[in-house]
Amino acid sequence: MGLRFQQLKKLWLLYLFLLFFAFFMFAISINLYVASIQSADSELRHPKPPPKRRSLWPHKSIVAHYIGKGDIFGNMTADDYNINQFKPVPGEGEDGRPVVVPPRDRFRMQRFFRLNSFNLLASDRIPLNRTLKDYRTPQCRDKKYASDLPSTSVIIVFHNEAWSVLLRTITSVINRSPRHLLKEIILVDDASERSYLKRQLESYVRVLTVPTRIYRMKKRSGLVPARLLGAEHARGDVLTFLDAHCECSRGWLEPLLARIKESRNVVICPVIDIISDDNFSYTKTFENHWGGFNWQLSFRWFSSDRKRPTTGIAGKDATAPIATPGMAGGLFAIDRSYFYEMGAYDSNMRVWGGENVEMSFRIWQCGGRVEISPCSHVGHVFRSSTPYTFPGGMSEVLTDNLARAATVWMDDWQYFVMLYTSGLSLSVKDKVNVTERVALREKLQCKSFAWYLENIWPEHFFPAPDRFFGKIIWLDGETECAQAYSKHMKNLPGRALSREWKRAFEEIESKSEEFMSLIDLERDKCLRPLKEVAPRSSLQPVTVGDCTSHAQTMDMFVITPKGQIMTNDNICLAYRPPKQGVIKLLKNRNATMSNVMLTQCAGDVSQLWNYDMDTQQISHRDTKLCLTLKAATNARNQKQEKVVLCMQCDFKDITQKWGFIPLPWRL
Repeated sequence: MGLRFQQLKKLWLLYLFLLFFAFFMFAISINLYVASIQSADSELRHPKPPPKRRSLWPHKSIVAHYIGKGDIFGNMTADDYNINQFKPVPGEGEDGRPVVVPPRDRFRMQRFFRLNSFNLLASDRIPLNRTLKDYRTPQCRDKKYASDLPSTSVIIVFHNEAWSVLLRTITSVINRSPRHLLKEIILVDDASERSYLKRQLESYVRVLTVPTRIYRMKKRSGLVPARLLGAEHARGDVLTFLDAHCECSRGWLEPLLARIKESRNVVICPVIDIISDDNFSYTKTFENHWGGFNWQLSFRWFSSDRKRPTTGIAGKDATAPIATPGMAGGLFAIDRSYFYEMGAYDSNMRVWGGENVEMSFRIWQCGGRVEISPCSHVGHVFRSSTPYTFPGGMSEVLTDNLARAATVWMDDWQYFVMLYTSGLSLSVKDKVNVTERVALREKLQCKSFAWYLENIWPEHFFPAPDRFFGKIIWLDGETECAQAYSKHMKNLPGRALSREWKRAFEEIESKSEEFMSLIDLERDKCLRPLKEVAPRSSLQPVTVGDCTSHAQTMDMFVITPKGQIMTNDNICLAYRPPKQGVIKLLKNRNATMSNVMLTQCAGDVSQLWNYDMDTQQISHRDTKLCLTLKAATNARNQKQEKVVLCMQCDFKDITQKWGFIPLPWRL
């Protein structure tokens, strides 16, 4: 009996061991499978870019996902393009929560990502009428609107849009708009090729509770011609333009229409919230932001600690719209009659890109206003690549459109854009015919671009007649350019501290041609970011490097009369000392962290500088410390590198000598 029991016990132990081992191997297999899918995901979504010449501040709004030869997901078939896989799962994405695609579908998820440059499988799991939170502030929720607001036609242009995304846009408009204000929805098909966007879409919109009509372009024409077609057929008092991949939140429409009722010359935009292209989560963005353009005329969002007022009570009223120098262009409302009075769109702009630049300049310079309503929130799927083709080529289309906008509206500054934007040149300017738009500007008696910068965007980072524009050069005393600069400054009568920079600008400008002719790109060193590529929102240490040619902007700066040292994308030179805890850690590692950074411009005392023409020193106005070039040990990798620090001023120290080489920016 005891022997029998012992044998059974051993068999049970063996059985349990084998069961545990089988479970263990199964778990490893699952993990390896998921890891392989995630690796494929990473390869597709975050590949190492191919080697190329890079510039510091990216001026392209579109950065494509890289899909190289030998793509692991294979070629897409006609069925892949035309299949409608919309199968909503109850509760998915509710309240704007992210969608997690099951591991079994991860491979297919990545394969279909390319169709629209977003996670199509995630979108197809979300019901068309998913719930969203109320993203308005308490003040906005409590705000009451008149009952006689103007009606609106919502115009949505689409090209090969995903079924679920397009219909969710339409559904959100219907469900979250007061019926008496929503005159109609106009869909404009810009020559889509997907079969489900033909009869199937027509059958769907035919039974909607809001009149919805579809107009189709005969050939691929782009956003501007398609929106003009939609506006031509609109019957509402107000035109509201939306992209085809949006979701309107509660109370989005009334603030836009109320502002236009108050003033018909206002172009009003909602706060654009973020819908993730990965998991379709809805993320609210903060209300206190505004839009502008960088040196290459790419749209950029900027934030501010203070609101840009639109009315006398804007500072006290948290619901008051915020004036914005520029608009993104995808989502806005405008009085229908005013739209045509102001020239609608430039109908000679092709496909997409630059139309928002042109409209922003035109509305402001011709007596209108561009504003953002903090009480209106609309989500938008932000993609890091475009799935669309550009008839004529993306680069040529975009440069032609930007050349049109700059030529008509930017006066002297058009040459700055032509000189320092890749792909643009005076030859591109010469080939665009803008006669009709110039005549429109004269007819509307529009103001100058200088007026726009001075009155609408006074904190801008563009060159101006009272500003220095060019390179900041390290005067090591060895190069011909450095010696000529130092000699000129030392021979000036008075040689006084130029606290407000005005005198320095005048003296530098008087010798600009001589200094530019002497600069040696192989020997002279210019102030620049430590890294060649840097996120625009992060702190970036500063160093010196080989001075670049005119076509590259990474070592170009604008200096204002107040002493702000600015560069592209609203980036400023600032004094930012490390915190005490960081300083202690650095001392323990025998390392140094730069206390001079490039960061977002704020206009505070940390970003104000003086220049002494006698000693050629740049000093921080608040601390009286001087910009100094030093070899330092990187705290992270222990490597030696040259960084610019703020240190005690020493007029004999060659590492504190700086000069300025002006560059041309206007004819």
